[in-house]
Amino acid sequence: MTFTDRDRAVQAAVAEGLLGPDEPVAGLLDIVGIRRSARELRAVFEEFAAPDTPVLHAFAVKAASLVPVLRLLAQEGLGCEVASPGELALARAAGVPATATVLDSPAKTPAELREALALGIAVNADNRAELERIDALMASAPSSAPIGLRVNPQVGGGTIGAMSTATDTSKFGIALRDEGAHDWVVRSCLDRPWLTRLHAHVGSQGMPLELMAEGVRSLFDLAEEINDKAGRRQIDTLDIGGGLPVNFASDDMRPTYREYAELLRSTVPGLFSGRYGLVTEFGRSLLAKHGTVLARVEYAKTAGGRPIAITHAGAQVATRTVFVPDAWPIRVAAYDGAGLPKPGAPVAQDIAGPCCFAGDLVAENRSLPRLESGDHAALLDTGAYYFSTHFAYNSLPRPGIYGYAADPGGVRFATIRTPQTLEELTAESGGAHTNALHDLG
Repeated sequence: MTFTDRDRAVQAAVAEGLLGPDEPVAGLLDIVGIRRSARELRAVFEEFAAPDTPVLHAFAVKAASLVPVLRLLAQEGLGCEVASPGELALARAAGVPATATVLDSPAKTPAELREALALGIAVNADNRAELERIDALMASAPSSAPIGLRVNPQVGGGTIGAMSTATDTSKFGIALRDEGAHDWVVRSCLDRPWLTRLHAHVGSQGMPLELMAEGVRSLFDLAEEINDKAGRRQIDTLDIGGGLPVNFASDDMRPTYREYAELLRSTVPGLFSGRYGLVTEFGRSLLAKHGTVLARVEYAKTAGGRPIAITHAGAQVATRTVFVPDAWPIRVAAYDGAGLPKPGAPVAQDIAGPCCFAGDLVAENRSLPRLESGDHAALLDTGAYYFSTHFAYNSLPRPGIYGYAADPGGVRFATIRTPQTLEELTAESGGAHTNALHDLG
């Protein structure tokens, strides 16, 4: 049997006690793989873009809201795309400079806008009212921070409606095809010399690459029109968003950044010409393939003749998979009690989580070597969104997350996030205010 780096990491994690009876679930991140993906992204855009084209790859913090991961990506030359005060705080804690940070949120408060402009963080205004707020802030305290306007090209959605950001009724950005909207965007830019960027985020899981490229083409054409009417290069940067889909069906990493860049070059011939600086906001595609959620099987049982493995990884870590399994199916691998790939004939079985509702299943009727108590179930391709976006159902504590590097000398681990203690969970749930309601009657 050929062992992959993931197999070696699972075995080492069990041997070193990173999970066991007392810590029955853990997240593992392949640090070498993450570095490789970051370098591939940068290399592709450096190859396709004209020399000296400013390019910022701003990692979507929501995909992995973990300070050490943001720091690792910063070391690889990536910045951060943030969508909340919390995400901004994480980026700053990771040492990501303001010049490599982009603020995108549909609900920015005046305080958030004021802080971002004061720090010099790039801001993409989402709507007309927000642009008016920025007008007032710029009048009272002019800022040199890059400011852009988010538009919705309304090119359509993908196979997952809840993830589609470019539908006719999407909540994001200025809907370009709505009556009068296109002309309003052009005039708004011409009236504001400091409005120098345009932003569109069309990509998402389940979105065809062709529609993503069509959205970028609309953005490019809009910038060309504004600059032509301004008689100068007012729009100098295009933020083309991220959302490159991930293949969750196998270990193959597809589509690749190269495939997407080649499509962009053919669909939007001027994009890489150097006329515009570029910003990307990839998240899932950088990390998904490099993460594994590893969970101990607590019990094995049957119901209606079907085997069920009761594990400690369910909706609290695989929220989307549990609630929308058809849109977010993931692969599961079986390991024995020592963390070795489990042999045996495949048996159709359910892989269940610990949450107290019947639908807490990460895989249903899945063919795997039969899992028994003490074995381990590995949820694959979970490096993005899964163990960093915890769902606190049943007050289940957040699991520990560990980065690993596998080399001929063995597997080395580093703690990314320590397991949450019950004391920390209690404090988070108001433990310091136990009697707060007593005096209210």
